Amino acid sequence: MDLTDNILYGQIWERPGLSKRDRSLATVTTLIVLKASEQLPFHLTKAIENGVKEEELIELITHLAFYSGWPSAMSAIAIAKKVFEGK
Repeated sequence: MDLTDNILYGQIWERPGLSKRDRSLATVTTLIVLKASEQLPFHLTKAIENGVKEEELIELITHLAFYSGWPSAMSAIAIAKKVFEGK
């Protein structure tokens, strides 16, 4: 947890080169492409907290369906629906 808390969230996410919103978009994209569904709910929620709109996340997932594959996008949209309903 030390690496996650201190390095990833303490240093990497705080670097000035990208906004947290842009980092969230990059992270969500990567998780969808890698089919890392266990991490996706947390990062979808974090993306919303960082200013990404639900509509933008849906559009991102739709866009990725044609680049990362339909199955990964369908899994991601199912997870996103649960996250959005839980807000």
